[in-house]
Amino acid sequence: MYLIESQIAKMASDFKTAKRTLRTSNSGLNIVAVNGCCYGRDNNADKGDYFKYCGQTFWEFISGDTGLYIEIIEPLGYKAKQKNDEFQKSYSQMINMFTREFGNNFCDHSGAIDWEKLVKFNSSATPPKSKKK
Repeated sequence: MYLIESQIAKMASDFKTAKRTLRTSNSGLNIVAVNGCCYGRDNNADKGDYFKYCGQTFWEFISGDTGLYIEIIEPLGYKAKQKNDEFQKSYSQMINMFTREFGNNFCDHSGAIDWEKLVKFNSSATPPKSKKK
């Protein structure tokens, strides 16, 4: 909990610094700091030094559209699935490559782990010489 509180305090401090800096260069500016959160709700948006807008309120604030928070779900879900499928394919390929490399370097011909070789690789005082590919 302390980490979150210190992050919020740092953000509020940064907002104050930014306001001071911007006002120095142009004193006629009306600067409003906003902490936006894509989801959730906060029924007390005014935090004193900044506003916190969450969920529907945030999406309406940045777009002017009260329904945007619902409208973006389907395209975001589609993109997330697409990216997840790409990630799963890449992840599976990496697991296969690491498994093959581990097997080639630390398993015997039957597929059993050669523990002595593995421990020497991981813990010997002098690192083993790497094989050139």
